Order: sequence, then C-alpha cells, then structure tokens
Amino acid sequence: MIRKLSYYGNKILRTKCEPVGEITEEVKALAQDLIDTMNEMHGAGLAAPQVGVAKRMFASCYVGDDDKGSPVMGEPFIVIDPVITITSEVEREEDEGCLSLPGLYGAVQRPFDIEVEYTNLEGKRIKEKASGWKARCILHENDHINGVLYIDRMDKEERQVLEPRLRLIKKKYS
Repeated sequence: MIRKLSYYGNKILRTKCEPVGEITEEVKALAQDLIDTMNEMHGAGLAAPQVGVAKRMFASCYVGDDDKGSPVMGEPFIVIDPVITITSEVEREEDEGCLSLPGLYGAVQRPFDIEVEYTNLEGKRIKEKASGWKARCILHENDHINGVLYIDRMDKEERQVLEPRLRLIKKKYS
C-alpha cells in the first residue's frame, strides 16, 4: 500500500523512534508499504517516520557503488532496529536529498565505510559492512529514526541558503 508522506515541519520527523522488537504481520505489512511507497515516489530509501510511524525501521535499495563511484540500485531491503557499530574516519561529501524535503539537495559529509547490526524481516540479527552510497543511505535513514534530517548535517552557510525553500515546504504541507 502506498502511504502518505510526512514532510518537513511534521513533528514526527524530529521524533526518536521506538524499537520494533518482534517481527509481526503488522511489521511485515509496514515493510512492504515502505518499499511500495519508496518505489512509487522514486526514492532510494524511506524510513518509517516518513510515513507517519515512529518505529525504528527503514527500506533502502542502494547496494553499493560502481567503478566510477556512482550509486548502484538493487532489490529493496528492510533494516529493523539498526545499531551503527563502526564508522570510518575516511569521509566523503556528496549531495543528499530526501522525499520529505522535495526538490532540495545539499552537501553532507559522512563516513565512507560503516558496520551496522540490524534485524531482517525473518527476525535474524545481521551484522553487515557497507561502503559508499549504501553506507550513506543507511546513515541517512538511521538519522531519520533518530529525529535527524540531512539538513542538520549540512554546512551552516549552505543550510542558511535553503531556509526560504524550507519555509515554503513547511507552509505547503502543514
């Protein structure tokens, strides 16, 4: 089912979400809704609070980088109750966007490599290393479930440039 998006200004986007815990049929239905909504909106990732649910889970379809450093998309996957256990000191700056901030993009510095532990839809705890765009997306979506938006991680001057457009988004969708 395609769900309605929560946009900048909606307080759920600033909420630290609750753990999912047990994998129920309701959780599996939400996971499918996240994938369906992400695909419908042509997104690369989507967190539960972006569809109005304050739970620690998200969908992504980034699988890595090609040999030129461009993102590679693949089958969507679900991450439940993630914990980022390692972040590299090596960082890379890239423009990010967000379905909850339509039409806006900004440069964000993030670790290039991470290690994350999460639960999959079968209830198994997974430990995974990710690099490049996959790591960036996991960090971006993990921020969502902690009430953080990518604009919070931007250079202050660049963020200031976006303020008029942020006010327009808030006004349009509130």
